[in-house]
Amino acid sequence: MKKIIEIINTNEDLPHISRSNYYDAYTRDDKDQVNHGDVIARIQEIYDEIKNRYVAPGYRRITHILHREGYQINRKTVNRLMRKMDLYGYVMKRRHPYSSYQGDIKGRIKPDLIKRKFFALRPNMKWYTDITEFNLKGKKLYLSPIIDGCGRDTVAYNISRHPNLKQVMSMSNDAFKTNQALNGLIFHTDRGWQYQHKAYQHELAIRGIEQSMSRKGCSPDDGLMEASLAFLNEKCS
Repeated sequence: MKKIIEIINTNEDLPHISRSNYYDAYTRDDKDQVNHGDVIARIQEIYDEIKNRYVAPGYRRITHILHREGYQINRKTVNRLMRKMDLYGYVMKRRHPYSSYQGDIKGRIKPDLIKRKFFALRPNMKWYTDITEFNLKGKKLYLSPIIDGCGRDTVAYNISRHPNLKQVMSMSNDAFKTNQALNGLIFHTDRGWQYQHKAYQHELAIRGIEQSMSRKGCSPDDGLMEASLAFLNEKCS
């Protein structure tokens, strides 16, 4: 012990300690073992039991089990104790959201006419659309809405089992039926293959709609739509 104290005290980067302080810290009882000894043992049992059957549980799940069994302990304490015990839950990697981008079709990429100025002074000046994937009772569904830059109103939407051209065209046709005078409208999307399709671009052109696209891999260029879809995904999850 004397040698350890000498090493500590000769190191300028470490605070100097006396022999009595070191001995006190060295022999002091672990407060967690004194105050939470039974909980620590139970945490280890729960962790081993679940890990052997499924995957390593996190502190939230273990806290829930402890509360169900009558233990009075908060999740922050459970989290701290598990870290001290080197017990870590399995964290599932978040799956990337659906992306319809499959490369640039020559001559079909349109410039960004929005320049992140998302809001419009009146309706039918700026529209935004995209496709997002969500799960409903274990089944994948795809939502494709159109949002107006004036007030963020939903112009039209479509929910489908498949994120194909039919979904996008059906949604667009619904919007066109209820909004006739669209000459000069800017319709902004990402570079998804559906929006590069000849049939889709033709439908916009014959109505005098100017097509706008985000830059490649630059989601902030479509920030209004991205924020709206993130909110919807949170509500659906």
